[in-house]
Amino acid sequence: MTFDNQQPEQQPEQPAPNDNPALRARVPDHVAGGCFSTGAIVMTGQNEFIIDFLQTIGRPHRVATRVVIPHAVMPQFVDALQKNLDIFRSRFGEPAAPPANPNPDQKRPSPQEIYDDLKLPDEALSGVYANGVMIGHGATEFGLDFLTSFFPQSAVSARVFLAAGQVPRLLDSLKGAVRQVQERQNPPPPTQDPGGPTDKPHTDH
Repeated sequence: MTFDNQQPEQQPEQPAPNDNPALRARVPDHVAGGCFSTGAIVMTGQNEFIIDFLQTIGRPHRVATRVVIPHAVMPQFVDALQKNLDIFRSRFGEPAAPPANPNPDQKRPSPQEIYDDLKLPDEALSGVYANGVMIGHGATEFGLDFLTSFFPQSAVSARVFLAAGQVPRLLDSLKGAVRQVQERQNPPPPTQDPGGPTDKPHTDH
C-alpha cells in the first residue's frame, strides 16, 4: 500500500523515485485525461469504502468516477490528504470554500433521493479498486491519482481533479466514514444504570 504526498520539491525524508513503486505507476490511456469533480459522496460497505466523485455542472448530474477502497487502507488515505491540505494551507492560505447552501434549513435528501437525481453510467457501477493514491496540488486545485499497487507494476486506476475548496469537505466526509466503521468494529461497553447492570444488550445501528 502506498500513499504519497506528491510535492513540487523533493523532500529529504521522501524515498528516491526508484525506491517508490507508486512513482513508477503506469497510467493507462483511458484514465490519463482524468475527470474534474465538483463534489463527492462517501459510503461504507461491509469491507470497503465507496467514493462517488460527482459532476454537478449542468444536467443531469452524474457520477464521474466510483473508487472502491478497503477499510484498512482508508485511514492512510485520510492521513495523506490531511498532510497535503496542511501543506497547501502553508503555501497558499485557506482554500476558497464552495458557495454555502442558500437554504440551510432545507431537509437533507435521502441517499435514494440523491441517486434518483444522479446519472450512474453502467461503466461506473462496479467502480475501480484502489489501495494507494498519489496526491498533488497547485494553487487552485488538487489532483488524486488512485493506484492499484500490485506486482509487477503499480497502475493508476482513476485520476480525479478537485477544486481546492472541495478538499476540506471531502476530508470531513472521509473522516466521518472512518469513524463510523471504527465505532461499528469497537462498540462502547454497555452502560449501567444506578440500580445495576442493564438487561438490554447494546445494539449498534
